[in-house]
Amino acid sequence: MSKVNIRPMNVDDTLQVYNIERTIFSLAWSQKSFMEACQKPENIYLVALIDGQIVGYCGMWTVMEEGNITNMAVACPYRKNGIAFLLMKEMERIAAQKGITAFFLEVRESNVNAIRLYEKMEYKNIGIRKSFYEKPVENAIIMSKIME
Repeated sequence: MSKVNIRPMNVDDTLQVYNIERTIFSLAWSQKSFMEACQKPENIYLVALIDGQIVGYCGMWTVMEEGNITNMAVACPYRKNGIAFLLMKEMERIAAQKGITAFFLEVRESNVNAIRLYEKMEYKNIGIRKSFYEKPVENAIIMSKIME
């Protein structure tokens, strides 16, 4: 596999990001939602590229010292290559520079691979949101990481 480059998401990236999003999630964010999110200076939205093609992305909304991870996805052919880990690490690095010390996310109970990744990155299970997801209805595990 070629080298993975990670950089901030921009408006020109949002169609490729949306195309990945709609292949993975039953209730996908719209391209417009990504356009709006990546333009807000308090947010952190990143893309992972291989040979100039977007293969993954992540996003975080920040308020005060907290970051809420809203998006994390890697296109199916590129999974299990450490791309999600690289995206998360870079997002955490940038967030730390902005003074973010607490991170939160929700993940489907059935998404074992994502849960393993977050646990590897020292996120802890702090609760359940009942019937948080639709299509299909499923609980979300709430995970958090506090930086010292």
